[in-house]
Amino acid sequence: MPILIFKTDLDSVQRLNSICPILDLHPSIINWSVDQEDVDNVLRIEALNDISESDIIVLLAQFNIISETLED
Repeated sequence: MPILIFKTDLDSVQRLNSICPILDLHPSIINWSVDQEDVDNVLRIEALNDISESDIIVLLAQFNIISETLED
């Protein structure tokens, strides 16, 4: 099970709440969290093998969330 890690602009509760339903209901996402105390607002996703980092970046961009891949 891959763990995908992203730097994001999820810097408020409102922005975070806007993507909760999308990430919660996505069939390839098992678990996710955002560390809003980190300067990079790190989004960590445990996923199935059928979703890639670029898939997540595109998905978030549809909701005006900027993200980029971070290394483990």
